[in-house]
Amino acid sequence: MRIIQITPRYLPFYGGVEIHVKYISEWLARMHEVVVLTCDPVGGLPREEIINGVFVRRFRGFAPGEAYYFSPEMALEIKRAHPDILHAHNYHAFPFFASALGTSKLVVTPHYHGRGHTWLRNILLGGFRPIGKVVFGKADKILYLSSHERRLLKEHFGIGDSKLYFLPNGVDPSELRNPKTKTRKQNQKTILCVSRLQKYKGIHYAIHALSHLDSRFELEIVGTGPYKKDLIRLVKETGLEERVTFYENLPRKLLLERYGEADVFVLLSSAESYGISVGEALASGIPCIVANTSALSAWADGKTCFGIDIPPNIERLAGLIREVSTAISEPVELPTWPEIGQRLNQIYQME
Repeated sequence: MRIIQITPRYLPFYGGVEIHVKYISEWLARMHEVVVLTCDPVGGLPREEIINGVFVRRFRGFAPGEAYYFSPEMALEIKRAHPDILHAHNYHAFPFFASALGTSKLVVTPHYHGRGHTWLRNILLGGFRPIGKVVFGKADKILYLSSHERRLLKEHFGIGDSKLYFLPNGVDPSELRNPKTKTRKQNQKTILCVSRLQKYKGIHYAIHALSHLDSRFELEIVGTGPYKKDLIRLVKETGLEERVTFYENLPRKLLLERYGEADVFVLLSSAESYGISVGEALASGIPCIVANTSALSAWADGKTCFGIDIPPNIERLAGLIREVSTAISEPVELPTWPEIGQRLNQIYQME
C-alpha cells in the first residue's frame, strides 16, 4: 500500500503528535510505502528527505503563534495525491481539515482535547466545528487515543461507534527501560517537565512549587513554545535561576538522559487527549504527578502516578512533589509501538 500521513509538524520537531506519527510511520514503512506531508513555515529544513525509511515532504505555510499551520501548497498536494490510505492527524491545525480534499480512503487521528488555549483560539475552535463534522463525516475510520477523547468526539460531533477505533500511543521499551543514569549528588532531587511550552500546560505551577521546596530540588523544563519567555520571566521573578534549567529541541538520545536523571515527572495540563510524556515517564520508572483533568486523570492510579486538582494549592503541590520524589517506582507496562503499528495495519485493511 501507499500511505500518506498528514501532520502539521514532523521531525526534527518533537511533541505528542510528532512522536505518534514518527513511530507509526517508521513501523509501517517496513512493509508499505509511507509518505509524510508536513509544514516548515520558517524554512531551513530540506523540502524532501528520507528519515528512517519514511519519505518526508515539507511545505511552506503560515503558523501564527506556532499554531494552525496554514499551507495552501500542502492542500493542493493532498487534492492531487491518490494513495491507498490518507491518514490525517491533529484536529487543532489546518492540514487536518485539508484532508477532506483528498479522494482516497480517509483515516483520521484527531488528537482532540476539545478546547482552545486562549479565548480567541477557543472561539475559532468552535467556528471550525462545522468543517470538522465534514471531515469526520467523510472519514472511513476515526482513531482515538483515550476514553476521554472518545467521549468528546461523540459529544461534540455526534460520531457513531461504527467509525471509532481505539489506537493509543505506545512506548519503545528498548529506549526507556534502562537503569537510572543519575549522576548528581545523592541528596539532590530533579523534577522534570517535558511539554509544549504553552500556558495551559501548567508548567508555571511547577515553578511556583519549586519556590516552596528546599535547595535540594531543581526543575528541568524540556520543550519549546510561545509561553517560554513568560516562564523565564517567572523564574527570574521568583529568584530560581540557579535551580531551573530549560532545554530546547533536544535530540531523542538527550531527552532520554533527562528521563534517566529525573526523580519525579510533572504534567499539570488543563487539556490532553492522552499525555504521551506521562506514558514515557511511567515506562521509564519515574513516579508522576498529573492534573486531575481530561485524559490525564486516567493515569492517576495513586501508586505510580498521583493526581492533583487544577489550579493546584501550591503548598500541597510542593508537598506532593517532596513525597513522590522519594518513591521507588518500577517501569509500568504499556503498549509498544510495534504492537500499535500492527494494530494500525489491521485497521487500515478493515472494510
